[in-house]
Amino acid sequence: MRPYTGRWFFVLSVYWFATAFKWTLVLFVLLPARVAELVPAAEKATRLGLLFGVGAVMATVGPPLFGYLSDRFPSRRGRRLPYLAAGAVLTALALLVMAYAPSYGLLFLGYLLLQFADDLATGPYAALIPDLVPKHHRGTASGWMGALQASAQIAAGLSGFLVSSLSLLFWTAAALNLAAAGITLRYVKEPPNPAPQREGFLKSLRAPWRDPDFRWVYLTRFLVMLGQYLVQTYLQYYLADVVRVFAVFGRVVAERAFQAVGLLVLLISLGGALASVPAGRLSDRLGRKPLIYASGVGLSLLLLPVLLFPRFDVLLGLALFFGVGYGVYAAVDWALVADVLKRPRAHGTEMGLWQTSIVLPQILAGLAGRGVDGLNRVAFPLGYQAAFVLAALAFLAGTLLVARVRGTR
Repeated sequence: MRPYTGRWFFVLSVYWFATAFKWTLVLFVLLPARVAELVPAAEKATRLGLLFGVGAVMATVGPPLFGYLSDRFPSRRGRRLPYLAAGAVLTALALLVMAYAPSYGLLFLGYLLLQFADDLATGPYAALIPDLVPKHHRGTASGWMGALQASAQIAAGLSGFLVSSLSLLFWTAAALNLAAAGITLRYVKEPPNPAPQREGFLKSLRAPWRDPDFRWVYLTRFLVMLGQYLVQTYLQYYLADVVRVFAVFGRVVAERAFQAVGLLVLLISLGGALASVPAGRLSDRLGRKPLIYASGVGLSLLLLPVLLFPRFDVLLGLALFFGVGYGVYAAVDWALVADVLKRPRAHGTEMGLWQTSIVLPQILAGLAGRGVDGLNRVAFPLGYQAAFVLAALAFLAGTLLVARVRGTR
């Protein structure tokens, strides 16, 4: 297959489609439903939170560890693909364990296996863009990845809405995961037996932090993702407690808050899918920074009407534009970090380390819940307003600080 064509970029990124499809279903539909089936109703939130917490800790450690191992132990098939193959098989197995687990304990073990398998596959897989894509094509590659991830979220949302069988959804996610891995293994070619890096694990983890560009790129993504998760975590409660009526032009379009969230997420994902590839290509011509500035300022400003006009029709109108803004950021995000990596033999370690900039903001956004509840008790809905203002500031700071990155334009 000829490289750097639309088909090649699709093949390079197709496993991200399967990964996003799987996690959207597991986190929003499948895991909460299975926990509710297996534990007393009074314990379901606690038991679900325990799973999420343990999974978040594993997701902080796993990607840099397996990325490091793929840097250090290459094979005739390359450095990344053998890990992808093993992780994809274990992912499918874990999903089936979760589908048929007769107890919470076995569901817990299945979820741990799923997190382990996903880290095993995606930690090394994340390094393929800096490994295989030259700098002047990385925006396009990053855009394809963002578009496929957003498309997967749409597909997962529709699947969760249309398919009533939990076991069928688990099987669908498992089959799609294996199919996407098969396409990647068949058509993506890595150089055989690349020279391994020889640094120890801890030294390899410390090395990128000596580079100011890596530190700034990590911090900027951390802040943008913190903004996203502050909105995402409390949006459903904001709708239920503040908006309350989910109507457009006087007609009720959703009865419950989770249905209203589903409509908003669908439009946000659609906007992201439409914007990602064009934005990625544009960043190859204009540079990464102008698009990141535009997306961050746009995301910040779009949160102001959410606070000033807490009406569902207003939120629905803003959702598509919010998705476009986030899609532009996601399209350039991976290209930006790939541009500043300076150690080709350590791409797996450094991309795995960079992936933790997603996980840590999730934890912080969850910990902010106590503050949200406390401020709401003082003056309702001050807690939600504070969360969204903080999100807007995080978006703005995370994008403007990109100016400190010197290794790309």
